[in-house]
Amino acid sequence: MPADTSVAAAACGVLLAADPRDKVKAARAAARAWRAGRLDWRFDVAVPDRPARGDRPELLPPSRMPKRGRAGSPRTRIAMLHAVAHIEYVAIDLAFDMVARFGGLFPRAFTDDWMTVGAEEAMHFAIVARRLRALGAAYGDLPAHDGLWAAAAATAHDPLARLAIVPMVLEARGLDVTPMMIARFEAAGDQASGRVLRRILADEVGHVAAGVRWFESLCGDRGAAVVPTWRRLVGEGFAGAVKPPFNDSSRSSAGLTRAFYDGLVDVERFTHGAFTT
Repeated sequence: MPADTSVAAAACGVLLAADPRDKVKAARAAARAWRAGRLDWRFDVAVPDRPARGDRPELLPPSRMPKRGRAGSPRTRIAMLHAVAHIEYVAIDLAFDMVARFGGLFPRAFTDDWMTVGAEEAMHFAIVARRLRALGAAYGDLPAHDGLWAAAAATAHDPLARLAIVPMVLEARGLDVTPMMIARFEAAGDQASGRVLRRILADEVGHVAAGVRWFESLCGDRGAAVVPTWRRLVGEGFAGAVKPPFNDSSRSSAGLTRAFYDGLVDVERFTHGAFTT
């Protein structure tokens, strides 16, 4: 990476990499260059409205996603891992879009956090893709849906809305459902997949914590009350479901206490969560 590359250009380079292997390499290279001090603190490039995507997987609306088969069967386990792989693939873009789009509005520590998140999401995608290959499958073999990026597009105008919905709703949902997924894999005798998901779960607590930390910081800068502001932004900008069961222990470790989401779970118009399994 050239010495005069800006942090925004490096982040956009990740967004513009369509091939999953190229995206993982670009994410790791950008994070390494940032940690080594080789990226200029400039936000001098236009951030694309959408990241580049290859021909696979086919992207479908959530309502058209095929049903999974019998619990614990090889087909079902592959489908579950493929869904996780797609979440992690999109999460790479979510982290680097956060840097490129909003990094100049925050202290450098904001970029520190989201570069770290992006590198970890790239690692998560790589280990899930490797596990899929061990099971005779590959990322792209099955369709996926684009609900995660739809949430990013809907919040591109406001970092507070982005923080409220992407890490504090969508990634927090991952904290809730991953323990159940681990239990299903282990009940089927698939300990290797369970270990992969345990690693992801441990890291995702830190990702949600970064979202909470910067949400609270920006609320302070704007003189806004944290919990009421989060509830308002979720009500205005999220078409999914804030619904139980909640992993209160992991959420609390990330700073996302029940004060945020108690009382939201009975709102009838919330119909579908991006991390629903």
